[in-house]
Amino acid sequence: MSQIKHTTKQIADAVWAACDTFRGAVDPANYKNYALTMLFLKYLSDMMLDRREELLEKYKGDEARVERALRNERFQLPKGSDFRDLYASRDADNIGELINIALANLEDENKAKLENVFSNVDFNSESELGETRERNARLKNVLEDFNKIDCRPSHLAGRDTIGDAYERLIGWFAAGAGKKAGEFYTPPEVSTLLAKLLRPEDGARILDPACGSGSLLIKVAREIGSDNFAVFGQESNGSTWALCKQNMFLHRMDQARIERCDTLRSPKLLDDDELMRFDIVAANPPFSLDKWGQEDAEKDRFNRFWRGVPPKSRGDYAFISHMVETALEGHGRVGVIVPHGVLFRGGSEGRIRRKLIEDNLLDLVVGLPPNLFYGTGIPAAILIFDKSRKGDAKRDTVLFIDASREFEQGTNQNRLTEVNIKQILATYEAYESVEKYAHAATAEQLAENDFNLNIPRYVDTFEDEEEIDIEATQAEIDRLETELAEVRGKMAATLKELGVG
Repeated sequence: MSQIKHTTKQIADAVWAACDTFRGAVDPANYKNYALTMLFLKYLSDMMLDRREELLEKYKGDEARVERALRNERFQLPKGSDFRDLYASRDADNIGELINIALANLEDENKAKLENVFSNVDFNSESELGETRERNARLKNVLEDFNKIDCRPSHLAGRDTIGDAYERLIGWFAAGAGKKAGEFYTPPEVSTLLAKLLRPEDGARILDPACGSGSLLIKVAREIGSDNFAVFGQESNGSTWALCKQNMFLHRMDQARIERCDTLRSPKLLDDDELMRFDIVAANPPFSLDKWGQEDAEKDRFNRFWRGVPPKSRGDYAFISHMVETALEGHGRVGVIVPHGVLFRGGSEGRIRRKLIEDNLLDLVVGLPPNLFYGTGIPAAILIFDKSRKGDAKRDTVLFIDASREFEQGTNQNRLTEVNIKQILATYEAYESVEKYAHAATAEQLAENDFNLNIPRYVDTFEDEEEIDIEATQAEIDRLETELAEVRGKMAATLKELGVG
């Protein structure tokens, strides 16, 4: 009989059902950390169980050889840190403490990969999980729920099943997290579009300087179609950084380097004390970040803000400046999601925008539909910068695409469809004007508009109203008024006969 293979949706649905233990008791913004950490632990435990069974068969039951071989695996699972160890102790009075110890030991045995990954989640927290008795009951239920989930690689439908389930769960958590969702998640359709617009090539070094839970990084890397890439990220929020680290491992991107740091104040991705450079730089940074570090920007030791220092209350161009400076000269490409104000605001932002355009770096502006992103209904835009354009007089146009009306409307969120995405990509590939949808603006047109990138200045989507025949309309009004007068006369006569009028 063939073995049942569990799909991404089945795994995600099972974990979501297990989350009922937390819902109503734990802040929705926090219980994702408990649920996803438990899924990660279950996967590691099941993966090692699978591998042990394979090795036992290979070495015909020789335990010593099996143990030696296991020491060369992706992860080490110390005694007491296996999910099955915790499940066996689910009735213990200190089960929360035992889970914490198991995670700490797991970190210690895998320092290069997991150091501090579990430091932001406390399974023995009274403030989050309640007093001892109810906390123990809750954790026992969690262990029993996760014990029903089979994450053995040999029982999964594909190599990325568990990683994709993790991604799906992050999306579900984001849908219920309100404004906080934008801090850690970019909707998958938007990530897919940006990844395809950036056209990463085999061997690319890829950076996301505001990587959140890592979904955009993974989409860009997958676009290559092989495992020949290097992935790098920076994230300032501790719990989100931990989600990203786990997400990378579950997608078998073990070599990903994800640094926890403030990208604008103190980036950690350095090479000989200089910024590392990348083939592809992609990000969905926080919109108009306040207090981003303007006070130190003029003395920035990496000279990222030489085109100008953005205003203190809006960090959009700070992220853009960082991204452009970290893209490799001559061929690096940058893709960034921004609020529309970035396209037209004046002051220091206007001066930075002008210099980026005059340097011939801007390649594409895409206006997106409203209400695509969790936590905000405002429409956004995608900017693509291409350093291969610099100095190329034959490539001095900028393509504008107004995709703001092309979407599938949802109850809470709108979404880009596959058709919408293909239309944008085909238009970018052709790089030609399309009536009421796209316009290839010349350098002269951009200068005439004072380097304002507001999309309606370039893409005319105005629809002519149908001409009204005044004489025919007046004749129709006269006819209706005559009919109405006749009906009123008949009604008055009828009422008089009935003695009502």
